[in-house]
Amino acid sequence: MAKEFLAELQGFFLYLEKEKGYSKHTIASYKNDLEVQFFRFLTKNYPKEMPSIADIDRSVIRQFLGKEMEMQKSSRTVARRLASIKSFFKYLMVRGKVKNNPGSFIKTPKLPKPLPNYVDQFNIESLMEAPNGKTKKGLRDRAILELFYSTGIRLDELLRLNLDSIQKTYKNAHLVKVLGKGGKERLIPLGKTAKLSLDNYLKTRNLSIEKAMPNIPLFVSTGIKRIARRTVQQRITTYIQQVSAGSGIGPHTLRHTFATHLLDNGADIQAVKDLLGHSSLSTTQIYTHLKPETLKKIYVKAHPHGEN
Repeated sequence: MAKEFLAELQGFFLYLEKEKGYSKHTIASYKNDLEVQFFRFLTKNYPKEMPSIADIDRSVIRQFLGKEMEMQKSSRTVARRLASIKSFFKYLMVRGKVKNNPGSFIKTPKLPKPLPNYVDQFNIESLMEAPNGKTKKGLRDRAILELFYSTGIRLDELLRLNLDSIQKTYKNAHLVKVLGKGGKERLIPLGKTAKLSLDNYLKTRNLSIEKAMPNIPLFVSTGIKRIARRTVQQRITTYIQQVSAGSGIGPHTLRHTFATHLLDNGADIQAVKDLLGHSSLSTTQIYTHLKPETLKKIYVKAHPHGEN
């Protein structure tokens, strides 16, 4: 039974990679939830004979989630474990391996909704000036910071960018062509400041957006090698820590900052949703923590009877 379970898991992971287009980081989370944690639970609690996939029911999954809670795992972690199990069994249903999804009617643990960390507008200029503009690495890092803030893209999306991902419109504006989750493409306007920072960095490599060639990484570490995820995480986190306190700070903080500043200044939430590449408006709503004075300005501007 164990071999059957592991074989189906490998098929599921391949499906996530090839058909769903999930990043290695996301797939690694699924592997930890299913191949390490859930499989370990099954083998440990059913030492004589592990249940077949068809025999795994709601009670088995509830036992697993209960054990996780006993180990004082956070509600967010337990919720992710459940979501991974549901996705796996949904895949098995499509393949005809099971008739129903045993995780479907298990209630997801209630999650706390802390506001995402973001950099205050008063500190943005200080953040952008943190890298040393007299060095090649400093110019690269400033361009990365500006691009994150200008577009709100995810780390994985930035890492995949090539030189020809920056596209010029007929009005001499520039757009960034981004490959998002599930292989979905979207175009995001590129601000003039970010464009200037990119130009300054690319000059150090004798390259230009105006003469873009395919398959040339937009950001590199040394030579022509595409910059590593860990490098971006470490360097951007260091810069943000210089101007903003708090836990969970990293490249994603600039995505939160992008969305927060747009909404704080009256942007339409549907437009922000599309720019971020969210599939659901409810995901974007975590950024609607507008200050009272900002809400008042938007109200006065938008409502016919809004003036005092």
